[in-house]
Amino acid sequence: MDVGNPFLNIAIFLAFVVVTLVIVVRVSKQNTSVGDFYHGGRSFTGRQNGIAIAGDYLSAASFLGIVGAVALYGYDGLLYSIGFLVAWLVALLLVAEPLRNTGKYTMADVLSFRMRQRPVRTAAATSTLAVSFFYLLAQMAGAGGLVALLLGIDGKFGQGLVIAVVGALMILYVLIGGMKGTTWVQIIKAVLLIIGAGLMTVWVLAMKGMNLSAVIGDAIAVHPEGARIAEPMLQYGASDTSKLGFISLAIALVFGAAGLPHVLMRFYTVPTAKEARRSVSWAIGLIGAFYLFTLVLGFGAAYLVGAEAILAAPGGANSAAPALAYELGGTLLLGVIAAVAFATILAVVAGLTITASASFAHDIYNGVLKHGNADPEQEVKVARRTAVTIGAISIVGGVLANGQNVAFLVSLAFAIAASANLPSILYSLYWKRFNTRGSLWSIYGGLVSALVLIVFSPVVTGSETAMIPGVDIAWFPLSNPAIVSVPLGFFLGWLGSVTSKEHDAVKQAEMEVRSMTGAGAEKAVMH
Repeated sequence: MDVGNPFLNIAIFLAFVVVTLVIVVRVSKQNTSVGDFYHGGRSFTGRQNGIAIAGDYLSAASFLGIVGAVALYGYDGLLYSIGFLVAWLVALLLVAEPLRNTGKYTMADVLSFRMRQRPVRTAAATSTLAVSFFYLLAQMAGAGGLVALLLGIDGKFGQGLVIAVVGALMILYVLIGGMKGTTWVQIIKAVLLIIGAGLMTVWVLAMKGMNLSAVIGDAIAVHPEGARIAEPMLQYGASDTSKLGFISLAIALVFGAAGLPHVLMRFYTVPTAKEARRSVSWAIGLIGAFYLFTLVLGFGAAYLVGAEAILAAPGGANSAAPALAYELGGTLLLGVIAAVAFATILAVVAGLTITASASFAHDIYNGVLKHGNADPEQEVKVARRTAVTIGAISIVGGVLANGQNVAFLVSLAFAIAASANLPSILYSLYWKRFNTRGSLWSIYGGLVSALVLIVFSPVVTGSETAMIPGVDIAWFPLSNPAIVSVPLGFFLGWLGSVTSKEHDAVKQAEMEVRSMTGAGAEKAVMH
């Protein structure tokens, strides 16, 4: 597929990178403490943080993966949008404010509040690193396909090189700017992404007199599957196994967001619980609007670009949105939209990296190895070294995952988060009987079961689209493990708790009051 002028595309890329790096360098001069590196000194307003949350949440999966899925599978592709949006409501209603009131830097602060610190922090950090790794796979795969499309790079080596460059840039953002720099990158990216997607949405609708039905009708007319793209189960209705797989996917999407550590960590960047609520209001408005855009963009791509052309392009389904931009506005719009998508990937991977590195440095290094007495400067150094290590590992993983649908890869991260993190978070916040054994069984049980089922699923081996297509060790028939691993995580949390006599009523009462009211939270943070 001919997608415009590679030199113009790379020029717009570089302009974004230069501008954001300048901002990150300027912001980094304000970093004077551990808190500045981890949560930006809690200096962001609710509106700023809400836009940044939207930036964190609207990843390459949202823009590239969902538009591609709608273009190819219609109604079934839209289910990703619905799942991601409903997931945000779960995070808002059950987790966001209590988590912010109870914690300090990371998810493990909450999970270990009334438990034995060292084993629970180790488990929570392990889970955070696993979720972050799978989410990073998706962003790296999106980067490879996107830039390969724009620069005319074909072949695994060239796309692997692109993924390495993205990894290096993300490490640079985190090392220089910490959470403050990463948050400003998120804000810029969210504004650009929503404006860009909104502009393309209006453009597509304007071509048909602002009539969405006409857009869908034209997509049906040219799509190989015809009217089936407007009906459920085009992608998931082939067999009983695929229908079960859809239920598993839905469980992962709806319950996963409330366990995503990089999204939850954003609630620690505001000064008060009131600002946390305000940031949620901004985030949900922006996220909801964007997911409405993906419906129009997906059917617009199916009509104007065509399913065959999308599948034939470098990056496959992930190329639908950039290809649509090229059809609408030629080389210039393509370059702008591609830069927005590239910004999306860079911003999200930076957020993931700082979350994972903070979890290792704060929970493993300080909380476990140093018993909470680590030198603050040394802790930040460990976090920065961890960021480099995570970046290197994610580059290798991204090369292996290149070509997979980005929204699908993110659904695997959601499944791990819903299996390993969410049961322990909800039990910690809302069940008095929950204790250390329950937390450990829940986290490790959910994590191990999800990982094992993914490894032995058609995602990794045994199918033409697998990450390792030449091998077949798959025995689990579903592509997403959530239907097994999420209930197992909740069950093990209950079983571990009822088989242990440990119960700290005083600490539990303190956590309940703090999580519901915020009383004592600010004092703990200052300490």
